[in-house]
Amino acid sequence: MNIVLLGAPGCGKGTQSAKLVESFGFKHLSTGDLLRAAVKEGTELGKRAKTYMDAGELVPDEVVIGLVEETLKQDPDASYLLDGFPRTPAQAVALDGVLANLGKKLDHAIALKVDNEVVVARMSQRRVCRDCGFPGNVETGAVCPSCGGEMYQRDDDNEETVRNRLAVYDKSTTPLIDYYRGNGILSELDGNQTPDEVFASLKEAIA
Repeated sequence: MNIVLLGAPGCGKGTQSAKLVESFGFKHLSTGDLLRAAVKEGTELGKRAKTYMDAGELVPDEVVIGLVEETLKQDPDASYLLDGFPRTPAQAVALDGVLANLGKKLDHAIALKVDNEVVVARMSQRRVCRDCGFPGNVETGAVCPSCGGEMYQRDDDNEETVRNRLAVYDKSTTPLIDYYRGNGILSELDGNQTPDEVFASLKEAIA
């Protein structure tokens, strides 16, 4: 089984991805992680990606798709959870082609729907450990409970930036949602629930 998890920044994709990996054994495929790893390893695609990243430009679709294809080929029999990709209908079509070449298909596209005001509240309160990346919030305090490092607020977690990111997400992702709805594999879940309630809905959707 292969699924795509969609949702705006702060909707809880990270939490739910971890739960899905732990419970079902999915391989978590994050394009951000793939890009960083390819650059670090100095692969051909990594070198191409680095030139764009160093210039502050978006990495072209063909590079990202190439990285995704390389990863899928490494273990073609595994079940994959794709997070952060695809972002556009063009990427979705390309992904379908890559999967088809491997004799695989996308089984579910699941969108976590969360009210914008809930996202703004969540992300404005979010804090991250500067040393180990432990995720917390204002209630966590100034000291990381995991490593003792400093908990801080990321620059892009302020309210104005969060609202801008949500506007960009809504505009760019609506066509992708429509694409998967047209393919008959879209499930839209209420992400305003507690994490456990959202996960229960996720399990029901992919059952």
